[in-house]
Amino acid sequence: MTAYTAKRLPRQTGPAGWNSILPPQTPLPQLDRNLSADITIVGGGFAGLTAARRLHQLDPTLKIALLEAGRFADGSAGRNSGFMIDLPHDLASDNYAGDGLETDRATIALNRRAIGFATEVAQDCDLPQEMFDPCGKFNAAATRAGDRHNQEFAAHLERLGEPCTLYDRQQMQEITGSPHYTSGLFAPGTVMIQPAGYVRALSSHLASQVSLFENSPVTSFEKQGVGWLVKTPDAQVATEKVILANNGHLESFGFYERRLMHICLYASITERLTPEQIKTLGGHPRWSVTPADPMGTSVRRVSGSYGDRILIRTCSTFHPTIETSPMRLRNAGWVHDRKFRERFPHLPDVKMEHRWAGMLCLSRNGSAAFGELDTGVYSACCQNGLGIARGTLQGMGVAELVAQGGSDIADHFLAQPMPPRLPPEPFASLGANSYLIWKEWRSGKE
Repeated sequence: MTAYTAKRLPRQTGPAGWNSILPPQTPLPQLDRNLSADITIVGGGFAGLTAARRLHQLDPTLKIALLEAGRFADGSAGRNSGFMIDLPHDLASDNYAGDGLETDRATIALNRRAIGFATEVAQDCDLPQEMFDPCGKFNAAATRAGDRHNQEFAAHLERLGEPCTLYDRQQMQEITGSPHYTSGLFAPGTVMIQPAGYVRALSSHLASQVSLFENSPVTSFEKQGVGWLVKTPDAQVATEKVILANNGHLESFGFYERRLMHICLYASITERLTPEQIKTLGGHPRWSVTPADPMGTSVRRVSGSYGDRILIRTCSTFHPTIETSPMRLRNAGWVHDRKFRERFPHLPDVKMEHRWAGMLCLSRNGSAAFGELDTGVYSACCQNGLGIARGTLQGMGVAELVAQGGSDIADHFLAQPMPPRLPPEPFASLGANSYLIWKEWRSGKE
């Protein structure tokens, strides 16, 4: 009998800050009784929720069950920084440019289909602008090298025929209130999301269409006749097909072993700024910055019902165990405080209210872990650090693969080569963490 048992279950470090600044959420049920389904989805992040919505669109008669290990919006999706980016965003490059003009054009077209899907979600869920804002974002530089990266990326975007605008130091300070940045490259196509708000809204919206369960981690699934039996601690689902939308925890079930890289990113968000602090800061009430060097520091200023706040995200570590430690989070927090002071020296009294860690899943060649893994078992995992756009796109693609046998989105991921194997431990961890430390050091003031 074919069976797959989870070697580990998701464990989070620190609160999901985006979720914590929202009002208490309405709980969804925990799976406590056996049931049957046509399709069972494991994972309630961007990929899993998108797959459930797309499946229901394609065939409203399908019985769909979605199982989330923790609370919706408390896992990796709710820990995302909220950038839904349409342009090439190659984290392994020096300036985000991809592998060539035609490849990048195809990437942009696919990302915009994901953005179109998410825009429909926002409209159906009546999300306010503070939760879903098609406002664009900046690549911000703080060094001559960063200025050069911005100029190189701007030239690349011009060749692609994509609009962008270069801003100088004074213009960046007028927008951000920070004297730190020497230039900025504005790209208008990025949508900025309050990720926990988006996940909460979509899960609540889907609850009337599919069977959603939280605090229901899948511990194993095994072959049963022509289908599968998916088990949780308290109950099980007899299902014809299984979709694994659990990103790095795909490996926990024995798939793609030693082929996935589990990278932890760390973030901090401030307490609500006071009216006096807002006045001192100046600038626009909402803006978003990715660093000109991909290994630098991302910053967001948000405002809305959850207050006027600033988010800092930087520091990364490699963890084959798919979890980090409170000590590493504390150490990252010290770096965040220093980065905040560098950017906002005129806000010495602002404190961080929430700090958290979130896991990414990457492959060495940028390929996804996508497709049919066993008869009736499918994967939509390994988003390579682009969780919102790529997760949404993979969720669409796997739903179309399962429900109608394929699509151009599914074909895009199916055509990608297999992620290559990683070196054995401890060499993989030593090498990856040394490389990350070096890249972060090289990014300097970025």
